[in-house]
Amino acid sequence: MMELIIEQASSFASDIDFIILVIVILGGFWLFVAEFVFFYFLYKYRRSNNPKAAYITGEKHSEKKWIHWPHYMVIACDIFIIFFAIKAWYNVKQDLPPADDTVRIVGQQWAWTFVHSGPDKQLGTFDDITTVDELHLKKGLVYHFKLESKDVLHSFSVPVFRLKQDAVPGRVITGWFKPTKSGTFDVQCAEMCGIGHGAMAAKVHIHTDSDYTYWENKQTKGHAQKKLNQQTANLANNKSGDL
Repeated sequence: MMELIIEQASSFASDIDFIILVIVILGGFWLFVAEFVFFYFLYKYRRSNNPKAAYITGEKHSEKKWIHWPHYMVIACDIFIIFFAIKAWYNVKQDLPPADDTVRIVGQQWAWTFVHSGPDKQLGTFDDITTVDELHLKKGLVYHFKLESKDVLHSFSVPVFRLKQDAVPGRVITGWFKPTKSGTFDVQCAEMCGIGHGAMAAKVHIHTDSDYTYWENKQTKGHAQKKLNQQTANLANNKSGDL
């Protein structure tokens, strides 16, 4: 049902949507039951049929069963929801699958900075690719993310992934996702982080293998060219200093 409102683009999005569907169905069921009983009693015990109200103490078993049995049924529904919620929580938050790649995500007022591992698939090396407000991923890979904040509380939210994780200053929070659909989707900050909070939006670009390779090569060449230009400038400055 949720995928009719917003696309699913991660491996665990359907698990989150299932929990939402279960809550909607069970909550909707009890809403209709309660409203039906409420209006039924309004009609049955209307003043024209029952001019004198009866005082019920609720001590008889036949009277208490109308409270106890619905109560037990609601508890059973709650246990059903909790079971699937804990299962999804464990799969999404606790049981991280082996990573194919890792990306570093840094929130700050008011932008997202993404550090991609580059061709060597290792963060913290010379070929890392840094982008602002643009996260580039390859479809079908399992990514671990290292989430940080430079200043205040932020919340990394990707609706199509059904992912929302707070970024806490001073902490590096690890999570994962596996993109399952190519395209360009919204990345949001879901935590009020200051006056520019509403403008703190980014995009996640999920590529096919060939498209990602093209983007990565383009970024790597640009990085190499900048490094060459910097080395040339430093060499020229050293020569002019010798003169």
